[in-house]
Amino acid sequence: MSLFDTMTIASTSLTAQTTKLNTIAKNMANANTVASSPEQTYTAQAPLFKAILDGQIDPNDVSQMGVQVEDIIEVGGPARQEFNPAHPLADENGYIYRPDIDASTEMAEMMQASRSYQNSVEAINTAKQLALRTLTLGK
Repeated sequence: MSLFDTMTIASTSLTAQTTKLNTIAKNMANANTVASSPEQTYTAQAPLFKAILDGQIDPNDVSQMGVQVEDIIEVGGPARQEFNPAHPLADENGYIYRPDIDASTEMAEMMQASRSYQNSVEAINTAKQLALRTLTLGK
């Protein structure tokens, strides 16, 4: 494995963590939305990651190593029912429905994804520095 392979693998992590951060942002943006039925309520989502190992897809293509987002799945629980007959979206029984999204859990997930992103950036920077030092060995 070369230093460039390290950069390629770390860049797949950057892409995956960006997807995770965007999904978390979408969950946070919809955390306080309301709906008039449980079926219309937003459901929290999360990316499903898949590791791509060397030669798993094409043994001659190293660019396929790393991690990729296989799917975006729904991870939220059932909608929370709240009695609020004055709300314009209340159903005939006076209930509105909110998504089952815990802001503190989403923030913890965001911090974890952000740290993973930072670690991948550090891996790329370290590989870049090693490549530059390798070029100066012959001088």
